[in-house]
Amino acid sequence: MFMFWLVLIVVLGVVAYRYRVKILAKVLGQPESRIQRQIGRKKD
Repeated sequence: MFMFWLVLIVVLGVVAYRYRVKILAKVLGQPESRIQRQIGRKKD
């Protein structure tokens, strides 16, 4: 059972990371393009 939860958490983490711009846009109510710029700026 523990392995099931571990795999579930990893999969959710990967999905959340891949779709972080869309998720943040929905949560914050801001355009995706603005969030994309913010994320891009933090990498510098």
